[in-house]
Amino acid sequence: MESEYLSSKGIKFAEIYVDQDAKAAEEMVKISNQMGVPFTVITYDDGRKETILGFDRTRIDQALGLTSN
Repeated sequence: MESEYLSSKGIKFAEIYVDQDAKAAEEMVKISNQMGVPFTVITYDDGRKETILGFDRTRIDQALGLTSN
């Protein structure tokens, strides 16, 4: 659902399946202190990162400067 939404907005992203990648799962827990998915990390051009737990369309739109439909 989240990947479909990002694709529909023309946003490039990498999808990582933490149930298939132990190192990625460990990194996610280190960043978020939990194992919930989806977990989104938005990296800005200036290096700042924003994290979003769950499919929160409003927060994603705000973080990316998108308009919700």
